[in-house]
Amino acid sequence: MSQRTLATPAPASAIESRQAWLRLAVSLLLMTIGGAGMYSMTVVLAPVQAEFGIGRGTASLPYTLTMVGFGLGGILMGRLADRHGVMVPVLVGGLGLGAGFVGAGLAPGPWAFGAAHGLLIGLLGTSATFAPLVADTSLWFERRRGIALAICMSGNYVAGAVWPPVLQHFVATAGWRATYVGVGLFCLATVVPLAFALRQRPPAAPAAAAAGPAGGAPAEGARPFGLSPGTAQGLLCVAGVACCVAMSMPQVHIVAYCTDLGFGPARGAEMLALMLGLGVVSRLVSGWISDRIGGLRTLLLGSMLQGIALLLFLPAGGLASLYLVAGLFGLFQGGIVPAYALVVRQHFPAAEAGRRVGTVLMATLLGMALGGWMSGAVFDLTGSYRAAFVNGIAWNALNLVIVGTLLLRVRRARAAEGAAPALG
Repeated sequence: MSQRTLATPAPASAIESRQAWLRLAVSLLLMTIGGAGMYSMTVVLAPVQAEFGIGRGTASLPYTLTMVGFGLGGILMGRLADRHGVMVPVLVGGLGLGAGFVGAGLAPGPWAFGAAHGLLIGLLGTSATFAPLVADTSLWFERRRGIALAICMSGNYVAGAVWPPVLQHFVATAGWRATYVGVGLFCLATVVPLAFALRQRPPAAPAAAAAGPAGGAPAEGARPFGLSPGTAQGLLCVAGVACCVAMSMPQVHIVAYCTDLGFGPARGAEMLALMLGLGVVSRLVSGWISDRIGGLRTLLLGSMLQGIALLLFLPAGGLASLYLVAGLFGLFQGGIVPAYALVVRQHFPAAEAGRRVGTVLMATLLGMALGGWMSGAVFDLTGSYRAAFVNGIAWNALNLVIVGTLLLRVRRARAAEGAAPALG
């Protein structure tokens, strides 16, 4: 199947056109629907653990498998989008989500349940509604690329605000199995039709787009951060794992944490919805900021604020204080992951956008997967989530060290060239 059989590229004039913004709206909706694959386990963790008679760490493994599949699938779907256009992976994603949720809802045991999450929901489903859409969006915008990426990736947090309370309601009234089957049918009925709205291939970037947003480092630079491309991407991947191990602690375990404290799963689902709903605000504000100060500085700022929020979870034990800290966490960390995509577009060639963005976003998802399992395992070892929060704080510190080092290298390189420091 050739690229021409699906659609020809849009003209360069389509960049930041009405068509680009309409396409962005469709991508936002698709990411919101596909986000069900990320957040379903946070709601059904306790009932699945009870039904299958397993430990908290084992019950967290389907989430980990989903995120691993999500990350690896992002690279596969990104390459598929580069070759045939983004419509094809989105179609695959709709089928994967439908089959995955129905299969998990009918699973006879924990391993079949985990396999449905990892292979169908993660690898073939949700992955198609994340990294390929982000990379595609980056090719339709230039001057407003930061805010466009933030809007697109807000679908991930809109999903986090919408899906947990909806799922919790149906789990409480119909059970988790019937809820999963219903979600699968819904995804199949919505994602597949929406995919056809993305049939047009992205326009070719004009030659004038060689400079990064807001006068940042050249996007076509041969040595990003003064390092080889492989080393630079490797450091970004390690940073992505570290920040998202920290990020996953509240996002994955807040419902179970509230249940253990005696506040009930409904309060936990509300806190998760608050956290991720305010994360949408954070992403939009961070996108606006990143178009002015650059991706690296935005990433450093978000990581610092996330660390502060994790520290605040330690003394918070009451219901009101947990709501407050959950809200602050959402406001502080929402702009972190979109900043990685912008950093890649500012410091790596545009022709490598799909592969580079997919790989770095895969690292962030692997961090979420590792952190989700690790927090459950730490809980099983200690009987408390306090140590899990401390673990997340340590990983966040590692992220700060890496991002700070990369920003310092950019500033030193620009100073050595006799130019003003570039925006990160």
